[in-house]
Amino acid sequence: MTFHIDPEAGRLAFTGARLVDPATGLDAIGDLLTEGETIAGCGPGLFAGGMPEGATVIDCAGLCLSPGLVDVRVQVREPGEEHKGTLASTGRSASAGGVTSMVCLPNTLPVIDDMSVVEFVARRARSVGLTKVYPYGAITQGLAGRQLAELGMLAEAGAVAFTDGVRAVADAQVMRQALNYARTFGLLLVEHPEEASLATDGDMNAGEMATRLGLAGIPREAEVIIVERDLRLVELTGSRLHFGHISTGQSVDAIRAAKARGLPVTCDTAPPYFALNENAIGDYRTFAKLSPPLRTEMDRQAIVDALADGTIDAIASDHAPQDEDAKRLPFGQAAFGGVGLETLLPVSLELYHNGHLPLLQVLALLTVRPADLFGLAAGRLAAGAAADLTLFDPDRAWRVREYELYSKSKNTPFDYRPVQGRVVMTVVDGRRVFTLDD
Repeated sequence: MTFHIDPEAGRLAFTGARLVDPATGLDAIGDLLTEGETIAGCGPGLFAGGMPEGATVIDCAGLCLSPGLVDVRVQVREPGEEHKGTLASTGRSASAGGVTSMVCLPNTLPVIDDMSVVEFVARRARSVGLTKVYPYGAITQGLAGRQLAELGMLAEAGAVAFTDGVRAVADAQVMRQALNYARTFGLLLVEHPEEASLATDGDMNAGEMATRLGLAGIPREAEVIIVERDLRLVELTGSRLHFGHISTGQSVDAIRAAKARGLPVTCDTAPPYFALNENAIGDYRTFAKLSPPLRTEMDRQAIVDALADGTIDAIASDHAPQDEDAKRLPFGQAAFGGVGLETLLPVSLELYHNGHLPLLQVLALLTVRPADLFGLAAGRLAAGAAADLTLFDPDRAWRVREYELYSKSKNTPFDYRPVQGRVVMTVVDGRRVFTLDD
């Protein structure tokens, strides 16, 4: 794998591609032309009259050409923890994974609770020139859960949504105030649903396996308690709320019922929660120590069902890089988290290959639906739309190897997993930023 980065946007003519656009339901062999930073045209027979003058022709040979992936849950670690990841290393990892837009969590050092940090992230991302980066703002100052951050000012500076990252807003009154403020100004809040007092000393999902391994358990109830509390607060305030990385069947049931009642709630999950279960921990495998923890097989199946019936609105990578020193420890001492940008597409495609979801529905969960939820101008193949594209082979088989990842940290829970589906090229604003070399 190598990076071929075009210095500037030109004219790219993609010919003979399987055009897949979940926004319109398009799934057909056709062509696509970019002009500068936008899509100039798209559809079957676009080049029937001949190739456009001055364009670089890319013969897709029937590979899938889709909107670039939109990942709404990424930890970049810069500023403050650059030994785990930087905007540059995260951008390379995202580009190799077909991700053209990502939203980064605010748990950096310093926290993204100030306009200057929002502006720093935006400025650094532009200088790197790879995947587009949109920052979350913190809900509370310093992520401490006590006093609201300046949400309005952060939104003006460029924050697209608000979250306390890997912490829930523990105080219900503070969360109520945040929801009221968000409703007044049309802002989106994103909650990490985990009751800290039930999870703080835990290592993995509570149950028989945790007992057998002698590890402290984190009960499912830690997640569903916050989900059910916040659903009541949404009912009280009328504000929109999005839940990140849902992992249990109980939470899915609560959110499904809330949607049936008309509450303005949405949620996402991440590939580990529909592709793995707690058995992946095996013999104390710390790469499988995640937050929330891997759950039971019954929970995994419930997540798959919720993706199929639309209860879950998006799939995010939940990219959480940790350095080797933080993972090469006894399980109880190791840090939580796994990298996921480069495995987001192939692991999600297991839902298609295993017959759980059609291809367009899988891609919708990775493109147009997260883009629309977060108000991003992304996720569509249409004239005038941003030329953010992912060319991929849905059937290409390969094996995930942590040492081959572009991510600075290598802590993938999918290490050595055989997968099917590989990104061949990624285009951001009409510039090729990644090309897979055989």
